[in-house]
Amino acid sequence: MELKRISYKHKNNKPKYYLVNYIRQLIPSWYYQERLKKKLSTSIDFEAINKRVHYYNKLNNTVNLTNATQLSNLKNVPGGKTYYFDLYQYSRFFNQSLKGHFLFGDIVEVPKEPGFVKSRPINNSNNNAVLLKWNKLRHFMFIDKEKKEFVDKKSKLVSRAKVHKTQAHRIAFLEAYFGHPMCNIGKVNTNELNPLWKVNRMTIDQQLEYKFILCLEGNDVASNLKWVMSSKSIAVMSKPKFETWFMEGLLIPEHHYILIKDDYSDLEEKLNFYIENTNKALNIIENANLYVAQFKNKKQEDLISLYTLKKYFENTNQALDIK
Repeated sequence: MELKRISYKHKNNKPKYYLVNYIRQLIPSWYYQERLKKKLSTSIDFEAINKRVHYYNKLNNTVNLTNATQLSNLKNVPGGKTYYFDLYQYSRFFNQSLKGHFLFGDIVEVPKEPGFVKSRPINNSNNNAVLLKWNKLRHFMFIDKEKKEFVDKKSKLVSRAKVHKTQAHRIAFLEAYFGHPMCNIGKVNTNELNPLWKVNRMTIDQQLEYKFILCLEGNDVASNLKWVMSSKSIAVMSKPKFETWFMEGLLIPEHHYILIKDDYSDLEEKLNFYIENTNKALNIIENANLYVAQFKNKKQEDLISLYTLKKYFENTNQALDIK
């Protein structure tokens, strides 16, 4: 295994994450439920909280669920331990007899009945897909300290990602720009795709040596987008088609990131523009950093998660017993 692959700088502490979550399992849920009312009444900016709650949970009418799963039975739901841990962090505060649909994994379709998802399509018909902050161990990483300023970085685009034969959009980018003088890109996994595209991995710090970092969607969203937008580099991507807790659907082109066409034909033009217009590039970095800041407020993140769950149970016609 390459040392770069196991570099933990800027990444979440995996042993700590698992330890904390296993300890949570040892405490009876009634202990948490008795504290829900107090947590919900925490003094904070409720206008900002409600705005995000209603973005994640767009349910307006009351709906009765069929064949739903009780919270108490979620340990048996397939899809990954981290998804269950991220849900339990907040679901433990609610009566464990409450039910819901829990779709773990990379979800790219809207469920027929209201259900919780990590990701959903960006459109006007995604009300049944209620977003929660799932798989955050992998997705929610931020750059807290970075020495090198944008102007001192390499004037190129960098990308290191897995590329699978099912990801035509990522393949198309490599076909168009692998070996281009303004790009240091390639895939890090081994498969039947062009072996020339296989390159060595880079640490996050090595990628941050570049002014521009490619953030192309994979199975759903681009997992590197969060840490890129928290850095002094700029995310380069086509308009997102899927969103998560990060609310990718609210990102504004040329304000939070550099937009390139779906066929990537204007990449060189866009990179040259921002190389020559440093102030405009710095404005994007400032706006991106400001956008990321809202996700670093743990107390607010906790409340938004609890209210998102609460609204779901209320709008699926389930009685809440908040003590």
